[in-house]
Amino acid sequence: MSEREYMEYDVVIVGAGPAGLAAAIRLRQLGEESGREISVCVLEKGSEVGAHILSGAVLETRALDELIPDWSDKGAPLNAPVSEEKFLFLTESGSRSMPIWMLPKQMHNHGNHVVSLGNVCRWMAEQAEAAGVEIYPGFAAAEVLLDEQDRVYGVATNDMGVAADGSHKPSYTPGIELRAKYTMFAEGCRGSLSQQLMQTFGLRENSDPQTYGIGIKELWEVDPAKHKLGTVIHTAGWPMDSNTWGGSFIYHLENNQVYVGYVIGLDYENPHLSPFDEFQRFKTHPAIRPMLEGGKRVSYGARALNEGGLQSIPKLVFPGGMLIGCSAGFLNVPKIKGSHNAMKTGMLAAESVAEALAGGDEGQGTLESYPEKFRQSWVHEELHRARNFRPAAARWGMRFGTLYAGFDLKVLGGKAPWTLHHKHADNETLKPKDQMPKIEYPKPDGVVSFDKLSSVFLANVAHDEDQPCHLKLRDDSVPVEYNLANFDAPEQRYCPASVYEIVRDNDGSNPRLQINFTNCVHCKTCDIKDPKQNIQWTTPEGGGGPNYPNM
Repeated sequence: MSEREYMEYDVVIVGAGPAGLAAAIRLRQLGEESGREISVCVLEKGSEVGAHILSGAVLETRALDELIPDWSDKGAPLNAPVSEEKFLFLTESGSRSMPIWMLPKQMHNHGNHVVSLGNVCRWMAEQAEAAGVEIYPGFAAAEVLLDEQDRVYGVATNDMGVAADGSHKPSYTPGIELRAKYTMFAEGCRGSLSQQLMQTFGLRENSDPQTYGIGIKELWEVDPAKHKLGTVIHTAGWPMDSNTWGGSFIYHLENNQVYVGYVIGLDYENPHLSPFDEFQRFKTHPAIRPMLEGGKRVSYGARALNEGGLQSIPKLVFPGGMLIGCSAGFLNVPKIKGSHNAMKTGMLAAESVAEALAGGDEGQGTLESYPEKFRQSWVHEELHRARNFRPAAARWGMRFGTLYAGFDLKVLGGKAPWTLHHKHADNETLKPKDQMPKIEYPKPDGVVSFDKLSSVFLANVAHDEDQPCHLKLRDDSVPVEYNLANFDAPEQRYCPASVYEIVRDNDGSNPRLQINFTNCVHCKTCDIKDPKQNIQWTTPEGGGGPNYPNM
């Protein structure tokens, strides 16, 4: 096998999301300020920047204000400032509005903007390229490069044009190595290389387990008479029971469009629960359905999000590299926001790298200045105040956990002299199928509720069918002998894209797992929730996956 081609940079960044792009822009700014040019490359597995970006999203501009103070003059796509806020508690047939002033300050949205985070990232990529950053969409980083001293010196992209049987097609192109003095991993929540690095360097040895939610989202065009630019609505309660973490968001952006989404904590217990179907059922509530009737669903997507907070953040640095943004998990759960923190941590990492390079460092060490900058930053301060919010709900349920969290944030200001901890990883929480009630979901009506396959179609998913399956089973026997036997094959339900399917012979015998990998929307839920952690999510051929136009 011939040696792979390679390119060399000062810094390679994996992922063109808010963290990676903010880091790239900041590196170039610092290089210009110091008179030392810093070469920066950003790899993005999506077909274009923003293709895989999925978030609510209401953006707090604090980090963007610091990074690009004149973002408005430069045409940043922040066109829907928050104009009105509502918070509803839902029962099965009714709703009750809670005054916003009663909510903790962290949950207020005045001064924020309803945005398409994908479009924000596209705009940030333009700013980065104008500053001299090289961005390569459609190239998936598939391998961490380690030298003889176990120091990271870059990444390698996956080979293109490999057939499902492993043979090389006429279009075969070997991957290339992107070598760097420092490598930043900004892959987003549950990044595949970031997970490998946590294991290789023991980055989670002193942190709580990370806990996650799955966010499922649709973009709607609604009746103009029902649209109000900048309206932000959140709900809690139905259809979740009191032991299951979940809630919705409804955001009005420009052009009579509305984001509708639902987040469910992946520490749920009932293996019969289907997050996708809970979301579809939510939209039929009498307080929600009228907003959507007469409208048209335009797009669909799903993505896991970090919910562990401060106590679940791993060690951020290792020889030759660092974790930034949601690869590490800086989401503020009560705010339901992480993009501003992702940007800021990318900027802090950039400052540490620029300082090291200016001092003659050639990437030989571990940049402990980055975690120290984080500890001294406003990101750490706000996560410290919010640290007890999510574990309270896990410990005492939605009702009492929310009451405690409100007391912690509203009365104590997030300064309680104790810290609650996460006791379990999400894959450990399912109870056996016979101990939990089955859930009968209503059939989709095709008006406000829909099936999975028609939804996946709206995610514009594209994978070459003749390539190796990127969803790897560590043990082929587990899906039937353990998951089906004990939990009625929960992968059929926790996946929001019909990737996993138990098929049988015509007489009902011989159950086996079929993986429809071409449906995958890259949400990473399977990598998180599988009871035995038997499913390993790896990168498919670059450019594959969803193509979100305005999400």
